[in-house]
Amino acid sequence: IFSKASSSLEDLGESSSETDEDEQPLHRQEGSTDLTPEYWGIQKLAKYVKGGDPTATLIALCSMRDFNLSQEACQLAIKDTGCLEVLINLLDTEEIKCQTGSLKILKEISQNILIRHAIADLGGLEIMVKILDSPDSDLKCLAAETIANVARFKRARKTVRQHGGIKRLVELLESISVGSSCPAKDTETARCGALALWSCSKSTKNKKAIRKAGGIPLLARWLKCSHSNILIPIVGTLQECASEPSYRLAIRTEGMIENLVKNLSSEHEELQTHCASAIFKCAEDEETRDLVRKHEGLQPLSVLLGNTENKQLLAAVTGAIWKCAISRENVLKFQEYKTVETLVTLLTDQPEEVLINVIGALGECCQEQENRGTIRRSGGIAPLVKLLTATNCALLVNVNKAVGGCAMEPENMAIIDSLDGVRLLWSLLKNPNPDVQASAAWALCPCVENAKNSGEMVRSFVGGLELIVNLLKSKDKEVLTSVCAAIANIAKDQENLAVMTDHGVVPLLSKLANTNNNRLRRHLAEAIAHCCMWGSNRVAFGETKAVAPLARYLKAKDPLVHRATALALYQLSEDPNNCVIMHENGVVKLLLAMVGSTDDALQEAAAGCIANIRRLALATEKAKYG
Repeated sequence: IFSKASSSLEDLGESSSETDEDEQPLHRQEGSTDLTPEYWGIQKLAKYVKGGDPTATLIALCSMRDFNLSQEACQLAIKDTGCLEVLINLLDTEEIKCQTGSLKILKEISQNILIRHAIADLGGLEIMVKILDSPDSDLKCLAAETIANVARFKRARKTVRQHGGIKRLVELLESISVGSSCPAKDTETARCGALALWSCSKSTKNKKAIRKAGGIPLLARWLKCSHSNILIPIVGTLQECASEPSYRLAIRTEGMIENLVKNLSSEHEELQTHCASAIFKCAEDEETRDLVRKHEGLQPLSVLLGNTENKQLLAAVTGAIWKCAISRENVLKFQEYKTVETLVTLLTDQPEEVLINVIGALGECCQEQENRGTIRRSGGIAPLVKLLTATNCALLVNVNKAVGGCAMEPENMAIIDSLDGVRLLWSLLKNPNPDVQASAAWALCPCVENAKNSGEMVRSFVGGLELIVNLLKSKDKEVLTSVCAAIANIAKDQENLAVMTDHGVVPLLSKLANTNNNRLRRHLAEAIAHCCMWGSNRVAFGETKAVAPLARYLKAKDPLVHRATALALYQLSEDPNNCVIMHENGVVKLLLAMVGSTDDALQEAAAGCIANIRRLALATEKAKYG
């Protein structure tokens, strides 16, 4: 039991960033392959391969290579006749010619999933890892290429690492020089090593092992090379490893972004795909986004949007554009290149992985006013609203953000409303995924703000106000923050505030007041300020103990928290009991400092609150002393 548990823990680090083969491949059903003449031909050769005489074995191996080993019938004939075991045993001999002959066959037939698993079961990987130490470079290359084929599933990748294969494969990347002066043999050895590392790098533990073995500077050196046949596995490995922060840092600091950008203009689509994919993963970091712009990578990315046939390339390119668009300077460049107009054309008839990225990019771009108009004029609002009915959570989060961004423009808002977009957003508050709930609530804020007759519109959603108030019971900080922001907007309408009050908005908001999260504090204080405007809500906030925690918000470092808190305290200070609590909590001294603020709203709210507290103090003194 214990060994099994430790083995499953070990496998946690083998998690793959791409689709992985199952641990146990489907077994071939007998009779599913018609026994072709090739099958019988290989069966005849099998007895010579097993014969034992090195010369006969060698001739049989050469004859076997005359068959089309990419055909499944030939591959399975080798397995069925027991030749696979012999081929693996030949690797363990001192006969270089036999080892070479065997590896040439294994390299071809290991394209077959059943044979990959069989090679691993028969201990073939361990022997191939040993061969990586051979002085014969051709032999090392064949071993590395075969490892590249076999290591497409977890267990095989783990075996390579556990037998010291990663370090040996990294050593294959070592060369006296890189580029045109590099010997062809070194380039070929590095290519084969990179192919194997690429397969192995799908496991988290192997990514770490490649780094520890000194792989990053070697990958960076080969990235400067101009041969696409080695660049593809080098960039393939880098983009696979870019899911790890340490690799992203190295890609940024070791000057790799420049070469990744350069190869976006390669004539090889596979290389372009891996370069864009690496940028997609690395551009999470602001410095990398700046480097992509500095090395003029935004234009080639925009140009590649025109290649709509290759969906893998399109997914990588749209992903890179999405992440690069997080920086405003990049968005301004994309405006120059008319990228937004092209992205809108990709809102229909695309696979989900492309759509997620396209809409993610539009969501970032529409933070700029000009692009909100561009999306409308390009006919982008209707397809965006239509996608609010999707089921994929990652897609919905991005659609919500994009629709919310567009809604900041009243003209866009009119279209969103006419297409029933607000109702669709509201219904997404019921989605069980907290990211979808939060992004929907954030999107509702500009909708409520910019819709004509927004109070009436909100009331038209049966049960809508109760639904949003109940989300204040969520355990998710982002849901709570976004819902507070939405409630602050909705509460500007008196009738809607009255309904929310009936649904218990005051005690639910008060319950959240002890938070230390500044974003939540800011939007919670805004919600409290607006919810004070109905009936005896000011008094109720005091009774439900919201005032003392709010007073502490004034000590926060965030000026936006100060502004929202001062507004809330000003409203609450209209009730005498609240003034007493504020005074006891040292509010006056903190607010006095804010009266001199350059923020007018903060200045007025602070002064108003102090005035109310002072007025109460004077009235109390008068009552006391007459």
